[in-house]
Amino acid sequence: MRRAKISIIGAGNVGATCAHWAAAKELGDIVLLDIPDRVGVAKGKALDLACSAPIERFDAVIVGTSDYKDTADSDVVIVTAGLPRKPGMSRDDLIATNVKIVRSVSEDVAKHSPNAVMIVVSNPLDAMVYTAWKASGFPTQRILGQAGALDVARFREFLAMELGISIEDIQALLLGGHGDDMVPLPRFTSVHGIPITQLLSKERIDACVQRAKVGGGEIVQLMGTSAYYAPASGSVQMAEAIIKDKKRILPCAAYCEKEYGVGGKGDGYFVGVPVVLGSNGVERVIEIQMDADERKLMDESISHVKDLVGVVRKTFPDLG
Repeated sequence: MRRAKISIIGAGNVGATCAHWAAAKELGDIVLLDIPDRVGVAKGKALDLACSAPIERFDAVIVGTSDYKDTADSDVVIVTAGLPRKPGMSRDDLIATNVKIVRSVSEDVAKHSPNAVMIVVSNPLDAMVYTAWKASGFPTQRILGQAGALDVARFREFLAMELGISIEDIQALLLGGHGDDMVPLPRFTSVHGIPITQLLSKERIDACVQRAKVGGGEIVQLMGTSAYYAPASGSVQMAEAIIKDKKRILPCAAYCEKEYGVGGKGDGYFVGVPVVLGSNGVERVIEIQMDADERKLMDESISHVKDLVGVVRKTFPDLG
């Protein structure tokens, strides 16, 4: 039986940590790709990780490369390539720079792995998922963005810290965009079936939500660089659900049209929603009933997604 193949585009902190988690879970063979100027980094990290296999007891072929031919016939491709926002760089400048990168990556992925499911981690996420969809020509169910899995993980961890209990017993759900665009849903958050509202005050719940929203910024302030353990873990959680056809319900940036009032037929956007993930990627979007306050926050989040995509369409009309 052929092992699954996972290709990770970008051998930086997030990409290399994706490779680490995927290998530890023994999800399949792994290709770590970066640009020619950084191929040594990709090869070195791949070799270092491969040398841990006898100790950690996983079977996988792990290679580093700058040649997309080595990624051929991947089952899942995780895209982490892109530049971080630098001081003095506007949002539009960041979008223009990373659209060029993600566009090139997506075209190469489509050429060499036309049946893959693509998980996009690059920022600004909502704009980059849209770019990957347009550039690859993939059907929408095989294009996903990773942010919701990370945000929910942070929210659950902060609740566990607050309550002093095991993380395993906490279930939570968040919708919408990443960070400030997050739509908290305490009504759908529970501890072993007990509503979180029976265990924490609204004030403490709101504090945990706010910390989850700014969790990435808190980490940047502490260590001077963006988070990578948890973002990579969220990406690999999604990859595992796809590779093992687990039918897991996870929050992802997925394509919506009529769902959540996003748009009309043929005028959809990728927004953070709960989906069923299986071997075909997004098998269905789950639409939940929201109250008026939640609906207002979701509408605001969707409007911000549309603004980001609007910048892409304006700057790169052929991606419209």
